[in-house]
Amino acid sequence: MRLVMVLDCVDADALAGFWTAALGYERHRFEVPYVRLSDPGGRWPDLLLQQVPEAKAGKNRMHLDLQVRDVDAEVGRLVAAGARVVDPAHDDDGFLTAVLADPQGNEFCVIRPAEDSPAGRAVSASP
Repeated sequence: MRLVMVLDCVDADALAGFWTAALGYERHRFEVPYVRLSDPGGRWPDLLLQQVPEAKAGKNRMHLDLQVRDVDAEVGRLVAAGARVVDPAHDDDGFLTAVLADPQGNEFCVIRPAEDSPAGRAVSASP
């Protein structure tokens, strides 16, 4: 089995630049209706941008969490790449969390996990 994440969007070709910058992924060619983005290290699942005719409506039922050491720095980097802040950094039960939206309105979170959580220990150990 292999996990692939799929993100619906109105213009997959245009959105690919944002997500390659956000994740450090490699972009593969646009084959309507998809652009595949992959982790050059092969550690993380591919992100498949799927072009759909309808615009996003309502809250995402699933979203990406980018777990980082420095939420403010990462939010700044992502805003410079085209994201917008939906909900500024706040404490979410011990997790410093900011909610952002990509250039086509898909929400995602930037999170610094609690230091004593398994996720916090993993983020602290990552390069």
